[in-house]
Amino acid sequence: MCVMLSSIYVKAQKTDGMEDVVVLTQFDVKKDHGKKFRELIRKYVKHAVRNKDNIMAEAYYEKESPSIMWIIERWNSKLVFEKMRNGIRYKQIRISSEKKLAQPAKTIYAKDLEPLSKQAWRREPMMDDTPITIMLFVDGKAGTEGQFREVYHTAMPQFRSEPGVINYQLSQLEEDSTQFVTYEKFRNEDAFQYHLNFPPILPVIDYLNTSIKKQPFQTGLHKLIRFAPFQ
Repeated sequence: MCVMLSSIYVKAQKTDGMEDVVVLTQFDVKKDHGKKFRELIRKYVKHAVRNKDNIMAEAYYEKESPSIMWIIERWNSKLVFEKMRNGIRYKQIRISSEKKLAQPAKTIYAKDLEPLSKQAWRREPMMDDTPITIMLFVDGKAGTEGQFREVYHTAMPQFRSEPGVINYQLSQLEEDSTQFVTYEKFRNEDAFQYHLNFPPILPVIDYLNTSIKKQPFQTGLHKLIRFAPFQ
């Protein structure tokens, strides 16, 4: 299916004090348990995307470490998300985690800084694409977080207009305002390499080379391959 790749920035109208929440959950799965655990995650994510209050939900494994899996979710409110996590499908993941994980699951809460609409988040690659998602965690030096936000605010419209970009987002972690995570979905590896040489990225690279707590910044980079909900 061919889809339009133009960016959509309209944010849904909120009522009753609702506020979008971003949740990243990491699972470090023991050897030989990956297939079964992946299926449990797949069922949870498929159920999540059918919920009217879900903005997006996707599941990934890391390209370089397939035993590391992620659920990435966006919901209209934390209350709805917590209700979902108390449901039977996530309970199955929680029960299985006791035997199948090398360490407890890690949950990270964040807030999008350049919000996208649900329609934009549900945008899919073209049929002949081989999509790749890049997730980069950035731990900025105290006092530089405003600079990082401004750099991305300026560059984001240009990033989202790249022909090979499906989605591009910057989020700030709730637990620490100096920590950020980018979510970058490209049509293929060539599109990602094009992005790395795209002139508007230079101020971002300059920040990453000078203003984060621990170098090199690539240690926070994760290449992800999606396995749910559409496969």
